[in-house]
Amino acid sequence: MDRRSFLQAGAAGLALSAIGGHAAEFADRKKRYGLIGCGWYGKSALFRMLQIAPVEVVALCDVDSRMAAEAAEMVAERQVSRIKPRIYGDYREMLKQEQFDIVQVSTPDHWHCLPMIEAVKAGADVYVEKPISVDVVEGQSMLAAARKYNRVVQVNMQRRSTPHLIEARDTIIKEGKLGKIGMVEMYCYYHMRNRRNPPDAEPPEHLDYEMWTGPAPMRPYNEICHPRGWRAFMEYGNGIVGDMCVHMYDMVRWLLDLGWPQRISSSGGIFIDPNSKANISDTQSAIFHHDGLDVVWQHRTWGSTPDPQYPWGATIYGDKGTLKASVMGYDFIPQGRGEAIHKDVTYEYEQFPEDRTEKDLERHVAPAIRYHMKNFLACIENRSRPVSDIEEGYITGASCILANLAMKTGRTLVYDPVVGQIVGDEEANRLLRRPYREPWVHPDPNSV
Repeated sequence: MDRRSFLQAGAAGLALSAIGGHAAEFADRKKRYGLIGCGWYGKSALFRMLQIAPVEVVALCDVDSRMAAEAAEMVAERQVSRIKPRIYGDYREMLKQEQFDIVQVSTPDHWHCLPMIEAVKAGADVYVEKPISVDVVEGQSMLAAARKYNRVVQVNMQRRSTPHLIEARDTIIKEGKLGKIGMVEMYCYYHMRNRRNPPDAEPPEHLDYEMWTGPAPMRPYNEICHPRGWRAFMEYGNGIVGDMCVHMYDMVRWLLDLGWPQRISSSGGIFIDPNSKANISDTQSAIFHHDGLDVVWQHRTWGSTPDPQYPWGATIYGDKGTLKASVMGYDFIPQGRGEAIHKDVTYEYEQFPEDRTEKDLERHVAPAIRYHMKNFLACIENRSRPVSDIEEGYITGASCILANLAMKTGRTLVYDPVVGQIVGDEEANRLLRRPYREPWVHPDPNSV
């Protein structure tokens, strides 16, 4: 056994011992794994899975043939069998030709819904990127499909599996150190909105731009979009609220055990940078009103951050203390007497030394993804719902979409999750389902 195989086997053994009593059964069956979307985060999440479990990646799908070929080479280097996965350009063909135990959907946001639904119909359990959908009805349909076909679906909102945040929840919030919580502020001050304005052009030959666009409106190809820049456009996602707020709001809901907000309001727009091609807001505030608690979001893609240690995070205010939490750590600040507590993010370089050198890896997130994957695998074995079950992804994702709709309509929205409608607002209800470009057909939760 060479060093790489030894490390892979050791990592798999550590992970399987953490998964629990069903580990041997899982190892014996060697799950067949497929990836749809071979870009940055698709590979990052897949490689964390390969670190902790002996899955066999049998096929990859991407509309960018060059990206898919590169991913296939990288997977062959990392998986124990050293076999190169087969490559497809259309997820429908891949799901028709292959049999999978697990499918990972890591496409741009506008392509999460249809592949996820088809994967569960094909009998696979699914690991899907956040936010689960670009409109509310897509999310309803994805939840309905997961339940109808009895599949385990884990959403990659991995704050719920972040070690230092689990510690903060268990030792600070649950132990009452914050006292009565009266307000939460969430925020992102990264200068992350694309400010470029390159000319439109012909798509590269290795990119099937027709398929890349899929059900979204057809825009002229622009180099900003691919790879990774598509978040600059509302046609493919939900702006910074759908990208960054969704993480923090889900974290807060999990930490404080919150369900649906009673009502949602939002305002903002493009106030500072109207000249770039990007059409997402550069400034936005939103309030998720819960019973006795307002959870407030703010992002600015310009200016300075109030606390340089927390440019993206959440601050939970109680009458006995304050908790600041982010992907990089947490701080507890007591009100009056008491001991302040600081904790940094957990790294696992001794167990997984390749984390130090992997290109484009968010190293601080790698342990959280591994724990998220372990939870997913355990739930596959006992057929239970994972920590970031599709329903939690639906609640968080739909709430953030509704915040954008509240900004668009200029009204506070009250969403009734039982009937799946906004109360007393027909104009807003028409926005719950985005038009699909032909020949793609928008899914319906009653007929998935």
